[in-house]
Amino acid sequence: MLTLPEPCVVVLVGPGAAGKSTWAAANFRADRIVSSDALRALAGAGEDDIAASADAFELLESVVERRVRRRLTTVIDTLGLDADRRRRWVALAREHGLPCVAIAFDTPAAECRARNRARAQKRIPADALTQQLRAWARTKDVLAADGFSAVHLETPVRVVPQAFADATQAAQRQREAPASLRFGLHVGEFKGVDVRATARAAEEAGFDAVYVMDHFRQIPQIGRAWDDFLESYTTLAYLAACTERVRLGALVTGVTYRNVAHLGKILATLDVLSGGRAVCGLGLAWFKEEHTAYGWPFPSVRERYALLEDALRFLPLLWGKGSPRFEGRVLSVPEAMCYPRPVQERIPIVVGGNGERHTLRLAAQYADAANVMGDLATVRRKAEVLRGYNPHTRLTHLSTALVAADDRGVERLVEAGRGRRPRETYAASVHAGTVADHVGRFRQLAEAGVSEVMLRLPHPDCMEPMSQVIAAFRG
Repeated sequence: MLTLPEPCVVVLVGPGAAGKSTWAAANFRADRIVSSDALRALAGAGEDDIAASADAFELLESVVERRVRRRLTTVIDTLGLDADRRRRWVALAREHGLPCVAIAFDTPAAECRARNRARAQKRIPADALTQQLRAWARTKDVLAADGFSAVHLETPVRVVPQAFADATQAAQRQREAPASLRFGLHVGEFKGVDVRATARAAEEAGFDAVYVMDHFRQIPQIGRAWDDFLESYTTLAYLAACTERVRLGALVTGVTYRNVAHLGKILATLDVLSGGRAVCGLGLAWFKEEHTAYGWPFPSVRERYALLEDALRFLPLLWGKGSPRFEGRVLSVPEAMCYPRPVQERIPIVVGGNGERHTLRLAAQYADAANVMGDLATVRRKAEVLRGYNPHTRLTHLSTALVAADDRGVERLVEAGRGRRPRETYAASVHAGTVADHVGRFRQLAEAGVSEVMLRLPHPDCMEPMSQVIAAFRG
């Protein structure tokens, strides 16, 4: 099956009665198909009103132009035998950054004629069909020169979010030569969520870690300020008693939210109570409105970077032996003493953020891993920068994954979660795909240098298929 990225332009090319409209209806929703026949019916007395053809094509060009400009997947269902039109559509798609693919219908002439004779409606005059067949014979030899991203013979097709465009080949590589990858569940919503049941389900599904978001009210990217939101380290301490295996951490702790020495004591306690499963996530903190609401100062970026660097230097000192004094750029601690010490010799530190000049540099200098967000190209870039600073610092990746067993399941979960958002926009934002899609996506991230992916699952039904994805990286 052919996989195409969302959004894209698909141009159907072939003579009448070759099966183009039937193929389009079988592979795409009706709201994605721009049909010259349908527009002929709109502009004239019916789909076979040849006198309305000029008006129909004028409408078609207008609709296609507007859809492509809005970056909507568009299937152009015409004969596609006019070279000037084809090249115009290719140029339009390229202008707006969309791939433009041709689907060629090389149906035998005898079969086209037989289908045409069997039609009760829209029967093409025999001489007109002969001309179309001749035009197709000339067109199929030059189609590849029109500048299409690809030309494919008639075949079933799937349109998937851009993140899965090359997932099929990557999933095949994972089957043939499995790569290892760790998985963490990221919990960023608490409204109506049973955190105990969620953590236990994650452990059973094979997740290596459970992370919670470190905020004191919901962030605007996810929900409303008054949505239920649990304090992170209280929640993690609770989960330490509810789980047996998964590592536990905040992804990531805002360095401005707590006295740093107190934070170090909290993390040491979590490590002791969990039997050595704590992870220390640290970040610059960005949510100014949250600081204002709680009456906390919100220092400048420069001051927060200074505090973050001090924290990265200080915490391992606190978790070590003795009670040394620490004097940093903005942090001063007379006695860095913490007993009981953590179970782990060093609690792993993960620095979150995409900044290349400061954040990744600090991660490379002081931390065990850096956590970044973004698409595959962004991750490859961050991996290159991080390696330049320190080739031994691990790279981790945070994103969302809506997972289902098959395309029908994906569509059901998209419909359940999208609200008033367009299907395609929501599907792309949550990386909506099948188990096989996600195996391919995570294989590509592993190849880019990622050692762990932290995932928010937007629907409870994603947990079981996600366990299948995880299993693919345990071979």
